[in-house]
Amino acid sequence: MPDHISKQFDMELENIRTRVLQMGGLVEQQIRAAMEALQDGDVDRLDRVIADDAKVNAFEVAIDEDCQHIIARRQPAASDLRMVITVIKTITDLERIGDEAQKVARVGRSLYQSSRYPTPRFREADKMAKSALAMLHRALDAFARLDTTAAVELAEEDMMLDEDYASELRSQITYMMEDPRTITLSIDTLFICKAIERIGDHAKNISEYVVYLVKGKDIRHTSLEDKKRETQTQDPA
Repeated sequence: MPDHISKQFDMELENIRTRVLQMGGLVEQQIRAAMEALQDGDVDRLDRVIADDAKVNAFEVAIDEDCQHIIARRQPAASDLRMVITVIKTITDLERIGDEAQKVARVGRSLYQSSRYPTPRFREADKMAKSALAMLHRALDAFARLDTTAAVELAEEDMMLDEDYASELRSQITYMMEDPRTITLSIDTLFICKAIERIGDHAKNISEYVVYLVKGKDIRHTSLEDKKRETQTQDPA
């Protein structure tokens, strides 16, 4: 491949990497804005979160098209092909995280409009959101630095987030049993917490794609011990 063409290809790959991180930054902003607006009762900001989901979707479509063009024109192989595949998978998870942030905003707006807003009972959701945001930031950092160790760390953190959701589920069931009038509110609260729990799942997925990119190993649907073992193996030539 001529040198100038090779450099152009490198620039194309670096461009999609950069845009993935930009998309990730937007998604982080969406989550943060949704939770802050939920706590503050800012319906206008909740509406903006809902509307801005279109920007996340547009990012996914544009990057996906660029990846398709790279595959068609460059016919990448080995690590270059893994990079393109990783980008496609990552933007899918980021788009779904954006959807979850929009769900939080929609439920929050509904709660305010119906005067069912319970600030004390969103403390657990806020705690979970902080954990999920930290996971997403760690996953994006791993993508930027090609850090395979994050996969194991995020798998462990995701288990903790799952436990937090299970604990909140038990609490809300107790509320509903003690006072049936809280059923609708408890369901909405669990809907928010479930959306946050799913954000953690997607962040974990992104970290696992990094292992595939760097090592050529698919560690999805494997045990934590298998993940540890695969992240410690030597990178492919």
